Amino acid sequence: MPRSRVLRAVTIAAAAIASQAVLFTQAPSRASVPTFQYDPTFPQPLPAQWAIGAIGGMAVDGRDHIWVLHRPAPLQANERFAGADDTPPKADCCIPAPPVLEFDQAGTLVASWGGPGDGYEWPQIEHGIVVDHKDNVWIGGSGAKDAHVLKFTRQGRFLAQFGRQGRGKGSADRENLGGPANLTVDPAANELYVADGYRNRRVIVLDIDTLAVKRLWGAYGNAPDDTDLGPYNPDAPPARQFRLPHNVAVSKDGFVYVADRPNNRIQVFKTDGAFVREGFIARRTLLAGAASGLAFSPDQRFLYVIDGANHHVWILRRDTLEVVDRIGQQGIFGGFLNVPHALAADSRGNLYVGENFDGRRFQRFVVKGMGAPRGALLPPPRP
Repeated sequence: MPRSRVLRAVTIAAAAIASQAVLFTQAPSRASVPTFQYDPTFPQPLPAQWAIGAIGGMAVDGRDHIWVLHRPAPLQANERFAGADDTPPKADCCIPAPPVLEFDQAGTLVASWGGPGDGYEWPQIEHGIVVDHKDNVWIGGSGAKDAHVLKFTRQGRFLAQFGRQGRGKGSADRENLGGPANLTVDPAANELYVADGYRNRRVIVLDIDTLAVKRLWGAYGNAPDDTDLGPYNPDAPPARQFRLPHNVAVSKDGFVYVADRPNNRIQVFKTDGAFVREGFIARRTLLAGAASGLAFSPDQRFLYVIDGANHHVWILRRDTLEVVDRIGQQGIFGGFLNVPHALAADSRGNLYVGENFDGRRFQRFVVKGMGAPRGALLPPPRP
């Protein structure tokens, strides 16, 4: 064969191999991902006089009912015209809705309750809700004095309290918390996991029945350290402790996922606290951070991560923590996101997103099956 033809054949073969290599390295990002569509029918209209505050937490129970924990207290004065102290009322509208709201799959309100009562200390700032496998409802709080979690029946009857308001003594304290941000449950082990992060820097695990402390840990599985880390620097080595563990989720195969919000990362652990790996979300984000809420797809192939700073829900491959897509962009219209703060998923794979600050709403995004990622909407790599 002439030399020119040999060189041409080698060049074509090399090009084919290079092309295959490119396709292989891009395959995870080109693979099908869950796709979603905004559902304008959820929720159904609420009582006309109700005002809704910032959403502190969302959860889905074993009946696929959706639970919303919102913050009535900070509602602006001009939205409390029909307050109890207004005699006569200044207007027909509005009064703050009860902080705990339960909805069925049709979006119909089926129950509401919560607030201060006898025998327990209601949080200063509502933050985090979960319904366990025994139909108990757990609530946390991120206020300056909130150092506890509360346990109720699904009807709102108080059952138990772990920790006491104003008594937290730091991340080594085994009797109180320190601004618990969010909670989740491991039904197989009958355990409650708490992302104890607004003042403490740890994950702490309680027995659901006795509320006894089982174990606790900080970043990388080390003993938690409350030393001030200073401002987040995206160019510095990863912080060796949590800045604010804002959410926690436990997978069916026994891994614990922690959203360390200001550090823009997800850390993965075994249930005993042994560190497994970490992945980063929009690593150069400052503000309050890009890793906030967590939820799984039904098959748990994908992990969803709330990003309140960039107004997205990121879609990650759970096994690698690779970001493969996102939903949402900033805005106040239906289907847009404005400081998303709380996240939950039902058994069908639909996502529920609650918004903080000015958003003060909760929306449903219905899963529409698998499809190509919207790659053009992913942020370009930074130099």
